[in-house]
Amino acid sequence: MSDSPAPLSVTERAALADLLVELGPDAPTCCAGWTTADLAAHLVIRDRRPDTAPGAVLGGPLGRWTDRVLARTRDRTPWPHLVDQLRAGPPVFVPTAWGPVDRLVNGAEMTIHHEDVRRAQADWAPRELPRAAQDFLWDQVDFLARTRPRSDRGLQVRRTDTGATQVLREGSPVTTVAGEPLEVLLWVSGREDAARVEVS
Repeated sequence: MSDSPAPLSVTERAALADLLVELGPDAPTCCAGWTTADLAAHLVIRDRRPDTAPGAVLGGPLGRWTDRVLARTRDRTPWPHLVDQLRAGPPVFVPTAWGPVDRLVNGAEMTIHHEDVRRAQADWAPRELPRAAQDFLWDQVDFLARTRPRSDRGLQVRRTDTGATQVLREGSPVTTVAGEPLEVLLWVSGREDAARVEVS
C-alpha cells in the first residue's frame, strides 16, 4: 500500500464537496454571477458531459449549448444529488476518471474552484498547503497563464516561498507577480481580486 498523499484532484474535490454541503446552493462564489449551485453544475457537466467542453473554451454557439446544459443540470438536479455527483467525480468511461489524467486535468481545477467558494465567504482565511501541493500548483501556472489575453507586455511570476521564477511571456515592460504558488495560480487564472500577490 502506498504512503504517498492523495492527489489534489481527490483531496480538493472532497473538501469542495464538504464546503458546498455546508453552504448550500445559494452562496456566493468568486466566479462573477455564479452561486455555489452554478459552480457545482459547471463541475458536474465538466466531469460527465464531454460534449460541453468545446463551448466552455470557445464560447459562441458552442458556449450557448454549454450554458443550456449547465442551467438544465443546475435546475433539474436536487442539490444533494448534484453535490454527490461532484464528489463522485467522472464516471469510469470518461478519460478523466483515469488516475494520471485526473491528477493532471483536475488538480488545479478543483483547487481553484475550492478557493472560489472559500474566498467569497466573509470569514475566509488563507490556508497553508503542503509543499508537494504548492509544487504541483507551480507547475500548472504556465498552462493557466496561456488563457490570459495576449499582450506585448512581459509577464514573470516568482514564488515567495522558494524564490523560483518563471517567465510566462516575453515583452516590455515586464510585470512581476509574486506570491505562493496557489496565489500566483489564482492570479493567472483571472482571479486578481482574490489572489494575495504583489504585482510590480
